[in-house]
Amino acid sequence: MEKLKFFVEKHAFGVCSYLGDRLGISSGKIRLYFIYTSFITMGSPVIIYLIMAFWLNIKKYMRPNRNTLWEI
Repeated sequence: MEKLKFFVEKHAFGVCSYLGDRLGISSGKIRLYFIYTSFITMGSPVIIYLIMAFWLNIKKYMRPNRNTLWEI
């Protein structure tokens, strides 16, 4: 079961994990929030989730892993 959970977390954009790390909340609670609000609001949080996933993916490519003059 842990292997499946790790696979899904790694390949499902990592939005909930990112938010959990930034806010100090467990990613499981954030996932439940998305699921419950999706059922209540007929799926609008799914759109927000996809926008955040796109933003996180673009963010990876916009920040190169090189040192600049200001980081030294």
